[in-house]
Amino acid sequence: MGSKRHWRIFINLAVVISLLCPLVLPSCAESTSTSPEIDTKQQHDKRMAWWREARFGMFIHWGLYAVPAGEWKGTTNHAEWILTTAQIPVKEYEKFCPQFNPVKFNANEWVRIAKEAGMKYIVITSKHHDGFCLWDSKLTDYDVIDATPFKRDILRELTGECKKQGIRMCFYHSIMDWHHPDYLPRRDWEKRSSEGADFSRYVAYMKGQVTEIIEQYDPGVLWFDGEWENTWDADLGDDLYAYVRSLKPDIIVNNRVSKGRAGMAGTYDPKKFSGDFGTPEQEIPATGLGYDWETCMTINNHWGYNKHDDNWKPTEDLIHKLVDIASKGGNFLLNVGPTAEGLIPRPSVERLQQMGDWLKVNGESIYGTTASPFRKLQWGRCTQKQLANGDTRLYLHVLDWPTNGKLELSGLDNKLLKAFLLARGEHSSLRTTRKGNDLIIDVPSQAPDPMVSVVALDIKGKPIVIEAPEIVADSDTFVDKVQVAIKSDVSF
Repeated sequence: MGSKRHWRIFINLAVVISLLCPLVLPSCAESTSTSPEIDTKQQHDKRMAWWREARFGMFIHWGLYAVPAGEWKGTTNHAEWILTTAQIPVKEYEKFCPQFNPVKFNANEWVRIAKEAGMKYIVITSKHHDGFCLWDSKLTDYDVIDATPFKRDILRELTGECKKQGIRMCFYHSIMDWHHPDYLPRRDWEKRSSEGADFSRYVAYMKGQVTEIIEQYDPGVLWFDGEWENTWDADLGDDLYAYVRSLKPDIIVNNRVSKGRAGMAGTYDPKKFSGDFGTPEQEIPATGLGYDWETCMTINNHWGYNKHDDNWKPTEDLIHKLVDIASKGGNFLLNVGPTAEGLIPRPSVERLQQMGDWLKVNGESIYGTTASPFRKLQWGRCTQKQLANGDTRLYLHVLDWPTNGKLELSGLDNKLLKAFLLARGEHSSLRTTRKGNDLIIDVPSQAPDPMVSVVALDIKGKPIVIEAPEIVADSDTFVDKVQVAIKSDVSF
């Protein structure tokens, strides 16, 4: 405990120095520029390479909120936001700490579940909005070691297992902190006074915790959240991004570090705001975004554990979402909310196992692929991958299997080298014919896979796709004359 007090004194001194420094020594302010570090395209691509290859990861929301399990005084619609949605005073919320004793938590089992699901990385809540920490932070006693009977460093155990099993360990970290006395603003319903609170002192605290996480656990991604309140601005976001990158230059940071995110759509302008990828939440963009992005989504309705929530998405739907996301050049971060005992709910495990079974056969069509060269396919989605010799393999994910045994692909102008069912291997060639601008692929009358069947096409060179032009008018109202524009996308 004494060592934690020493750390807090050090942080307080650092805050005082940072506040006085610009007033006394102007050159000191220049040495701590808030401009985000800029990569060259080559450096950025190298840093993002493993993440783009991965395509599929596990999100884990876990903390004190697992104890009430979504229920408070007769209401049952809560989860990780329960402190504020149920308007629980901070001191009363702290009483969950003695009840958090997840003796059934098994880091080996959690990582195994993710790996068997075909997931390549894990993002867990190191600290959510309630401020509770899943590691032994030297800057607070409000953590799993000091405040609970469990007294095990959850992040350390998971990090060790991820290294053993070949999974990338990553952390979610909330900018917002409802527990810290210096975080502002207070909740509208709270009676806690904000007198004496200093937001700059909170920022220094958060940076200190981020330093701990990076230096102790070496995460692949820092996934920030809670940036939308007015106390956080783009300058603070740029500064935090630059600070994190200074500690670990090859780390990946999401766009929620700053203020550029457009709501749940998660889009932003990478040229104006800090962050390495966009973060659509509970939705999938209609098209690709032109930059790196990752859809995060729940398997049921809630992020944290809610014992009343049985609205589980079917496995087929989850696989379709994975395919849709990959076809648009994105990653899929799929969430689980473990119980207070430390167990991932059985319905989540079952669906993840089934997704893993599909990926064992069809993973080649997801991992390391890029977005579809086609604007739209009526029967499904497409991903692609460049082969070592410069040719391209297209992966046709057929969601609506043709009952007549004829799969039609329009607009592909390349020489076809081979066509085959991915599940049956390259030796199982499929007969193809040309009919005008259409490629007709003879397929079995029944889909080989009840979830999603994949037809692979090897073509000469990079895809050349010729599609009918789109006529665009300012108005859809009929008039005597109307000005139109013709848009034509020819993909090479």
